[in-house]
Amino acid sequence: MIFSRHTLLVLPLAALVSGCGSSNDNPLISGSEYQYRVTITNLTTGQPFSPAAVVIHHSGWQALELGQPATVGLEKLAEGGDNSDFISAADADSDVLSTATGQGIIAPGATEELTVSVGLVNDHDLSLSWVSMPVNTNDGLAGVIDARLSGWDVGQSETFLAISYDAGTEANTESADTVPGPAASGLAEGFNPVRDDVRNAVYLHAGVVTGDDGLTTSTLGEVQRWDNPIASVRVERLQ
Repeated sequence: MIFSRHTLLVLPLAALVSGCGSSNDNPLISGSEYQYRVTITNLTTGQPFSPAAVVIHHSGWQALELGQPATVGLEKLAEGGDNSDFISAADADSDVLSTATGQGIIAPGATEELTVSVGLVNDHDLSLSWVSMPVNTNDGLAGVIDARLSGWDVGQSETFLAISYDAGTEANTESADTVPGPAASGLAEGFNPVRDDVRNAVYLHAGVVTGDDGLTTSTLGEVQRWDNPIASVRVERLQ
């Protein structure tokens, strides 16, 4: 679901953000199939994650770049939880080998498991990135960026700790009409093409202030705060 300025949020939490599984194997690459299990655990107490966007790629592709403007696909993901344009743009990139989309939200404390397959001659220069939106934010992102997979044996696994990013595309007002998550009620805005943040660049998220901290316009409370790491991502090579 893509949130717009005029979307009335009367849906239950499970319908807040939706997604469907997808994958893309680069047709120019053939050989053995490498398969990975990706297990994402939400470590927050009050920040549901939008459907996961998982990308296996070479180093020539980046999910985001600190200090640089967010792509439109990343902006839509960070502001409304919709990862479809982000995944489509990744699929069209020659350095992307496979993508996968989560089936739905990842609630606070919950875990989602995805399996991603890649057809490869070898796994030289192979990385995994994951991004989701903590939906009780204006334009926040949770992510593991460029986790290296090269040289892994079958059965090998590693756990990566995710941190939070700000897309730098929307002012962090935390108001009920600009936060698309369940902490807001009534009219709520998701993606807005107008970029009104103080900087049009991706940066590390400073966290939320909330009404409990004295921000009278904020629809967020103490439960929506979080610390880094915001999530853990366990990756295991299955074959």
